[in-house]
Amino acid sequence: MVSRRAVLLGVGAVVGLGAVTLPSSVRRHVEPCSEWGARPPVEQPLSLGHKPERILIHHTATDNATDLSRGHAHRLARFFQELHMDRNDWGDTGQHFTITRGGVLLEGRHGSLDALLAGDRMVEGAHAFGQNRNSIGIENEGTYVDQEPPAVQWDALVWLCAVICRQYGIPSTEIHGHRDFWDGTVCPGDAFHALLPRLRAEVALA
Repeated sequence: MVSRRAVLLGVGAVVGLGAVTLPSSVRRHVEPCSEWGARPPVEQPLSLGHKPERILIHHTATDNATDLSRGHAHRLARFFQELHMDRNDWGDTGQHFTITRGGVLLEGRHGSLDALLAGDRMVEGAHAFGQNRNSIGIENEGTYVDQEPPAVQWDALVWLCAVICRQYGIPSTEIHGHRDFWDGTVCPGDAFHALLPRLRAEVALA
């Protein structure tokens, strides 16, 4: 188990990065729901007394924004919470974590960060049919059908996946795309999906 402060200080404090050491310039923290102005959930997300088995990678299928600011990141997080709660009629944001094109890392569903810090439980998500009780969902801002994510977003994703894998004991081979578990989507896009072997390799070395 690690402290919240350890996660906020950066990946080096959490996972002791080895061969793939992220430069200090790209170390970043996970902003909890309270920092981006989240609404209270309709009901507290269900805390499950077991660890997740895998990580599922998503893309938001939104514009490839050029605004890389923290203010934009907070607006994006609020947009998705409103979309999921008001249109989808879900109790809260569906995904556990969100990464913007500027590399800003945000807690999505309430309780996800605390569960990660504990390392012995997860909260039920709403990001992938049939996988919400055994996988961590990470949404990456943008559309990656024929474009790859920017480097700063990629580095943040490697960082977060390394933390999740280390905390929960998930092997990097259990990092998958949304479409690997549902034929009705192209998520996370062809270009991003083609990068998953590289993602697994980089996380394994972290």
